[in-house]
Amino acid sequence: MEQKKVRNMEQFAAVSGISRPTLSKYFNDPDSVRRSTRDRIEQALTQYDYRPNVYAVNQNRSKTKNIGVVVPNLADPFFSEIGREVELACLAAGYSPILLSSHGNPEQERANLEALRLLKPAGVLLAPFGRASDRADIEAFNKDVPVVLFDANIEGACEAFVGTNNFQSVDLIVEYLCRSGEPPCFFEMKSPSNPNANKRRQAYLESMQRHGHTPHIYQAEGEGWKFEEIGSIEGGRLMSKNALATNTVLCSNDRLAIGMLSAAYGLGIVVGHGEGGALRIAGHDDHPFSRYTCPSLTTIAQDYAAIANRAASTLFRILDAETRLSEREETLYEGKLVMRDSA
Repeated sequence: MEQKKVRNMEQFAAVSGISRPTLSKYFNDPDSVRRSTRDRIEQALTQYDYRPNVYAVNQNRSKTKNIGVVVPNLADPFFSEIGREVELACLAAGYSPILLSSHGNPEQERANLEALRLLKPAGVLLAPFGRASDRADIEAFNKDVPVVLFDANIEGACEAFVGTNNFQSVDLIVEYLCRSGEPPCFFEMKSPSNPNANKRRQAYLESMQRHGHTPHIYQAEGEGWKFEEIGSIEGGRLMSKNALATNTVLCSNDRLAIGMLSAAYGLGIVVGHGEGGALRIAGHDDHPFSRYTCPSLTTIAQDYAAIANRAASTLFRILDAETRLSEREETLYEGKLVMRDSA
């Protein structure tokens, strides 16, 4: 006769002959039960091919092992990569990550936090929209569940923030571009989705002043997450009108730069710092595709792994101590210049 599928903890307790409290104790911490009991449970798990629902188990704990991870848009390879690093850090520490995307919509960010409330997470790692985020909602959520921000900061909000030092990274690439050719103009979106863009603009202005050059800022119309399209259309418009003040363009992020590279190709403009190059284009972030553009994109590399692991370890430290941080922490990692063919 075919063995009936064991569907829940109660059924597993009945067929294995092991009490429900003992099973709960084992699933919370296998080392908390005697070796002989642990062997019986593990033998029964194999025999009945039973795997507990980790989320259901967590819901019955006073302290869950769920960690919410919310990013602005998983369709963006940048956030796919950093989200993967955060997930791996959670799994390595014995937590169950729940990765959610806000799909470029601040309203979805709020909905994601509400959905996480139902799962009673131990903590949340949030890459917010920043200015477009509902600050009051995030602060209220943080009162109930510890939240560590990464990538984009909301000044003063939540337990801690981990990200890139945009002032250091932009100054680094501006210094290189000034040293290796004409000083750069700056290309950005008029209404940026990410607060890092505002910091990068300010960093560009300050760096150009330090180097004794006149800054030139060009702002592209458009909003949302279609950076390549905006970079191609608006960047192409500037190039076709010869409106750029210099032959070097520093884009606020790599995705805008990728769009601009595409527009330059369509206009027959040779991009690169080598012989015959009419225009230099650089970006910021070291997007996973930036090394495969044609020409490959000069940019600033953010340390994905360091940011993800520091954000996760900060949250784990709060959870292990079972108390909030006495002061808000901010950790900024320096960017690294990556010189490729485009500039």
